[in-house]
Amino acid sequence: MRSLLFLCARRLVGDPRALRRVLALVPAELYPVLFRAACLDGRTPALPPLLAAWPFPLLSFRHLLGHRHHDCHRDCHLGDKPSKPCVQAVILAVVAQLRRALDEPCGGTSARRCRLRVLDMTGLQDDDAERGPEGMSLWSGTVALAKATLEVSKHHRECLKRGSKRHKGPLGASVAPQPVAVEVRADLFVNAASFAVLRDALRAGAAAPLRLKCRDFHAEELSVAGTVSLLELLDPAAVRRVDLRFNNLGLAGLCAVLPHLARFTRLLSLKLPYSNVDVRRAAAGTDAGLRCLAKQLGKLPALRELNLGSSRLSGKLRQLLSDLQAPVESLELPFCSLLPGDVAFLCQSPHAPALQKLDLSGHDLTENLLGPLGRLLEESSASLRHLDLVECRLTDARLEVLLPALCRCSHLRCLGLFGNPLSTPGLKTLLRKTLVLPDLHLVVYPYPVDCYNHEPPQPLPGSGWVFEDAVDEERLAAVNAELCQILASSGRADTVWTTNLCQLGALDYFAL
Repeated sequence: MRSLLFLCARRLVGDPRALRRVLALVPAELYPVLFRAACLDGRTPALPPLLAAWPFPLLSFRHLLGHRHHDCHRDCHLGDKPSKPCVQAVILAVVAQLRRALDEPCGGTSARRCRLRVLDMTGLQDDDAERGPEGMSLWSGTVALAKATLEVSKHHRECLKRGSKRHKGPLGASVAPQPVAVEVRADLFVNAASFAVLRDALRAGAAAPLRLKCRDFHAEELSVAGTVSLLELLDPAAVRRVDLRFNNLGLAGLCAVLPHLARFTRLLSLKLPYSNVDVRRAAAGTDAGLRCLAKQLGKLPALRELNLGSSRLSGKLRQLLSDLQAPVESLELPFCSLLPGDVAFLCQSPHAPALQKLDLSGHDLTENLLGPLGRLLEESSASLRHLDLVECRLTDARLEVLLPALCRCSHLRCLGLFGNPLSTPGLKTLLRKTLVLPDLHLVVYPYPVDCYNHEPPQPLPGSGWVFEDAVDEERLAAVNAELCQILASSGRADTVWTTNLCQLGALDYFAL
């Protein structure tokens, strides 16, 4: 329910002229609600005056919009994200404030009023697949921040060159202005198109009035040299995740890049999917490359999440993971061509009882892999929160074999089974059996094989049963209604059963 305070704030931010007139009289504790109202209603003209007089050292989007507020009319856990114009308005307002501070370095009115020193924009931008038409992508947010950093840095250099009489010391020596600095904490995404602007912004370094601090670093389609040059410019104390995907690095490239992560002593998450690694090739240097990769992974003391998706690691998992200093809590190995021995190693490893997230999608769960997987689920049953078995050729019979171990995972919250050839009766059995799991709130299930208009063509290995255009929508809707009815009659109406695969991608290790 909307509070009177929020209604008043909404009315005020809707009239920027009135806001400017009264802002000097507004108590500091009301600024956050005014900021929330401006962002949620898209009142971009209200943001510059708010930023110019921000009374706190920190402005964090996550703290201001990232959880339920009693004065707000909806939940804003950064699933309701501010629009792109609002984000841009905040960035431009900070740039304008710093430019004013540079022009009046002795502490003019605007410089004295604004106390902002840290702008936290982490968790703000969406991946392109998830954002709405008004949202700001991670890539465009990165470019906007990089350009803002360069603009302020350029203005700083111009101020230093101009010198002016008011910067002269008592003996006539030039005194450089010491502007207020603002640190911007953000998640950064870079590819070949944005590489140069981000590199130049990061090079501005600690001397720039606007300083980029990266929390999660995502790089795509970069060369080894380009990746290394950016990693070297990041503040290692600030980085918690490095995500290098579609970079086609191969074993040699990974061995060249990973040594530059050794200084990231707080790195919790390392994602290396689609890195063009295939140990099945009889290529010279493969064994040496695997030893190098394992050694470098072992130099990351805080590592808790590892993604090696689409690397063909058949029979080499023990070698890769044995040097890790601590058990991983999230292990993503989709489409990795694992052998029964790889899964058996995981069962006996210290990683099993620590696993909170496990992704073994894209593996053919025949009897050879089904047994080891069942034992792995039993070993991780006390910790497992998220399990992905997408496109694993799970039939009703194979799922029935797995169900006893699955139902022992008492803290399981999310289960991904999309792309498996399961029938409607098989799904109903799964639903009824998993009702014993009190925390299970999301199941992404496949189109049942009996909901196809005709027998779908036999899928290629690893391709799954995802023939959406062949699905009878009426039958599928009826199945969904039946599942919802079973949930409701069992007192579990809050549990979501869906065929929307995007909901799996929206879940993150750090949210577990």
